[in-house]
Amino acid sequence: MRTSAAGLALFVLLVSPQASSAQWSRQDGVPKPPRFYIGGSALMGEPDGEFADNVPRSWGGSLNMLLAGDKKGIIGLRMDGGLMVYGHESKRVPLSQTVGGRISVDVSTDNNIAYFGLGPQLMLPNGKLRPYIAATAGLAYFFTMSSIAGANGNEDFASDTNFNDTNFAFSGIGGFYVPLHRGSSPVSLDFSVQYHNNGVANYLRKGSITDNSDGSISFTPIRSQADLVSFHVGAVVGIGPSHHDNDDQHRRGRRR
Repeated sequence: MRTSAAGLALFVLLVSPQASSAQWSRQDGVPKPPRFYIGGSALMGEPDGEFADNVPRSWGGSLNMLLAGDKKGIIGLRMDGGLMVYGHESKRVPLSQTVGGRISVDVSTDNNIAYFGLGPQLMLPNGKLRPYIAATAGLAYFFTMSSIAGANGNEDFASDTNFNDTNFAFSGIGGFYVPLHRGSSPVSLDFSVQYHNNGVANYLRKGSITDNSDGSISFTPIRSQADLVSFHVGAVVGIGPSHHDNDDQHRRGRRR
């Protein structure tokens, strides 16, 4: 449970007096948060519990979008998705038995987890740090894919999904924005930790596929709890006018 300690440390940071002292009210000259936020991050996934006994650390990326639900951007609806690769193997083989060894290709196999979730987010609207917490519900898709590429780093010209499994999944997210630009399209660094409760899944790992002499393949899947913690570093951009700006426009229109 070493990864759970890291998540707990971030939670303590978010609820510390330093974070809670961030400004809630709007200062003169500082625009209200926009209605939409779009962000992306690089991530490192650390398997937890039983999953850590079977697979190594994973790497990947994520995308997220936030729709603000109030004028200050305190509450919103978060859409979150990403892809992690937790296993890779490759080998060089003849293109076909007919051609023989005169033309060889690289066969690469990746073990992946794709996820998608939707849920509420709470965030401080202003301040030097903008801590947030979120929870999502969605799907976790475990899949192993093999692809063929030619020599000299040529692009893949054939691929196939060898094995897959889909689970209903929950996640809890804690993080904070560090504002870099506060104009009409604010830009912030985004640091977060996400706990993925993926339930019990069927998945492959490196060495789970056996190539048989007759050209067929055999699988040795693993079934276990598949929870993990992901650590994200990225950026987020605000897009669109705030609710407050729209209200001001409506009031000015009525006065005219």
